[in-house]
Amino acid sequence: MKRVLLLGGVTEALAIARTLGPQHLYSLAGIGRVPTDLTCQVRVGGYGGADGLAAFIRSEGITLLIDATHPYAAQMSTHASVAASQAGIECWALRRAGWQPQVNDDWRTFADWRELTVALRPFKRPFFTLGREPLEYLHEIPAGQFWTLRTLDEHSGNSRCHVIGARGPFRLDEERALFAANDFDVLISKNSGSSATEPKLQVARERHMPVLLQARPLLPAVDREFDSVAELIERLPQHLG
Repeated sequence: MKRVLLLGGVTEALAIARTLGPQHLYSLAGIGRVPTDLTCQVRVGGYGGADGLAAFIRSEGITLLIDATHPYAAQMSTHASVAASQAGIECWALRRAGWQPQVNDDWRTFADWRELTVALRPFKRPFFTLGREPLEYLHEIPAGQFWTLRTLDEHSGNSRCHVIGARGPFRLDEERALFAANDFDVLISKNSGSSATEPKLQVARERHMPVLLQARPLLPAVDREFDSVAELIERLPQHLG
């Protein structure tokens, strides 16, 4: 029996999961809401690295591993590639393209938190959309700056940082209202390429606001790469027979 193990979050991976039958497995890291309306099986949690994932693949009789994790989940993508090789099965990956700047966009790339803190020095009201990482640095907020963070879950923040717990997709009119109400002067983001979070870039463009983008990590080679969910779903029946 052909059996798929799908690794992912709750955006593109969920669209793939909705096409899978009950013998297949959809695996989430545990961040965010867990879907309850799927035909396939759902697993939440880690595997203990590449070796643990390879052991799970063997024990469960998995015949195809699909990596549909976030473009910045480099460690998980590496584990997937190594584990599939160890277990002797194919690894497919959904590799979503990043956003591309338009004319007059002021986009600046940073590699890590150290570079980001230097780039942020001229600004007073940054808007972070990097996930949870900035929460580790709330005690380091420079004098004269007030941070706004948007993450999946709620957090109390502090007297110089407001945390917004919200999940996309975000509408353009909502983003315009948010930027205007908080008077942001710089946007910080990962270049995820997701249409669900792209409206913030349009608002930054309209407001002539600089955008600091975290550089994408290098991802491992796999047996087959896809740049769209539709293409991957179209190819699946050929593998499943």
